[in-house]
Amino acid sequence: MTMANAEKQTLLHCLLYWEKKTPSAIYLTQPYGNGVVKNFTWQQVGNEVRRVAAYIQSLNLPPKSNVALLGRNSAHWIMADLAIWMAGHVTVPLYPTLNGETAEYIFEHSEAKALIVGKMDGKGDGWNEIKPVIPQGMPIIAAPLSPLPDAPQWDDIVAKTEPLKNPTMPELDDIATIVYTSGSTGRPKGVLHSFRTMIVITSGMEKIWGFTNSERMLSYLPLAHVAERAAVETMSLFFGFHVFFSEGLETFQKDLQRAQPTIFFSVPRLWTKFYLGVNEKMPMKKQKLLFSLPILGKIVKKKILTQLGMDKVRAALTGSAPLPPQIIEWYRNLGLELLDVYGMSENFAYSHACKPNEVRVGYVGSVNPGCEHRIADNGEIQVKSPAQMIGYFKMPDKMAEEMTDDGYFKTGDRGEIDAQGRLKITGRVKELFKTSKGKYVAPVPIENKLNNHPKIEVVCVSGSGEPQPFALLMLSLDAMKELKRGELDKDTLTAEFKELLKEVNHTLEDHERMDYVVVVKEQWTMENGFLTPTMKIKRNVIEDNYLKHAESWLGQKQKVVWED
Repeated sequence: MTMANAEKQTLLHCLLYWEKKTPSAIYLTQPYGNGVVKNFTWQQVGNEVRRVAAYIQSLNLPPKSNVALLGRNSAHWIMADLAIWMAGHVTVPLYPTLNGETAEYIFEHSEAKALIVGKMDGKGDGWNEIKPVIPQGMPIIAAPLSPLPDAPQWDDIVAKTEPLKNPTMPELDDIATIVYTSGSTGRPKGVLHSFRTMIVITSGMEKIWGFTNSERMLSYLPLAHVAERAAVETMSLFFGFHVFFSEGLETFQKDLQRAQPTIFFSVPRLWTKFYLGVNEKMPMKKQKLLFSLPILGKIVKKKILTQLGMDKVRAALTGSAPLPPQIIEWYRNLGLELLDVYGMSENFAYSHACKPNEVRVGYVGSVNPGCEHRIADNGEIQVKSPAQMIGYFKMPDKMAEEMTDDGYFKTGDRGEIDAQGRLKITGRVKELFKTSKGKYVAPVPIENKLNNHPKIEVVCVSGSGEPQPFALLMLSLDAMKELKRGELDKDTLTAEFKELLKEVNHTLEDHERMDYVVVVKEQWTMENGFLTPTMKIKRNVIEDNYLKHAESWLGQKQKVVWED
């Protein structure tokens, strides 16, 4: 371990290290709306964190209390996390899109003793549902951009509180955070991570991506999720680089232009949105023609990346679900090699990644340094990671259930490993369903094939107890708007989906072939509980809602059914 790394024992030590080493370097850039943007240097971050930590200590909470942190990504989310640690407590992040019932469960189950509320507005988040279930009498701190004008305000606390002079620094094996899994089924579980499991990933990440303190990242995927917390918070605190925040979806392009990220982490939904946006402005035919011209092709590709705000990106990461191969190829053709990453809350998202120049499309890459993987007899992927959780909060039996005797975590995903050690995810172990003919069907590979259509955003293949499977198709928001405005013809789409069904069925076994597809009427969102915060489908919720209509849909004897 180098001298510098010895001084960066935990993420809180990292803050003190950069505060001393590069006090005037900008760490965080936060937009406030109406064109107002504020930069925070390491020294300013250190100062605000020390003062808020002193205020938290003045609340006299029991030692190592759990403190809830709610808000969309912002500079103050990271500062709040650091202040909770500096005050000697444990952070419990809450997804900003939670519904009231889940938020109430987490407040109660986590035994949270205080709450910091950051950027929320009740428009693109769950604030209106969460606010009524905040426990009565719970001490609250309102960070900037919070919707609570009457609670003690962060800026007032910073102005009036003396900074904590000698904070008690955490030990590596102290619990740092309880992360409630978004879970595509059942109640969320509280995953316990220590300061060690949060920081142990840095050496492996450095080997794969070559992180330095000159990186720039834009943070917008939920920091309450381990993937963003690992990629953005952990990496920026350890390597000392600059983090920018997004104001919202409407300003996303502007925020990207401001950040000029060198490393960009996104989910398939957004990569697809960018791709469709470019194709709308410049049809594929025109792209093919321009790209084929040696000098002009290069200029056009560079221009597209520049307009996307991605011309400085040297590592483009994608995760949480597969991207259609033609979209991956399109980005590669532009000069952006999309690299898949795979991990779980239970191993702090540190498990697998596609290494540059070793990509196999459809695979999530090989194991990260220090990790091991294998496939169990039932096809389940099992992983051993140095960032493995300490356990589940108040659920000791659950930990024993999820781990093998020799220390591997049972991911619940099914997969296969190729000769080069690259992993392909083929579905969930428990997602197999049985048709009325007694045949088992794995939905995920079929969903991935259907998802290639540009107008389809999300797919769910179902059919438990039915003679044959069927698919539920959710149109993209843009396609729905085009239909409403009459710019898109329903008959044309029906013909396209009929053809798609035929093409996909042609590649499937007899028992997997779908009888029909249904175009659903409503958008599936995190807010209405159909998607997890990482944009995965909640299969049980979707099936509870739609499976009861299967008989009448089958009776229509149509290949493409439009939900009434």
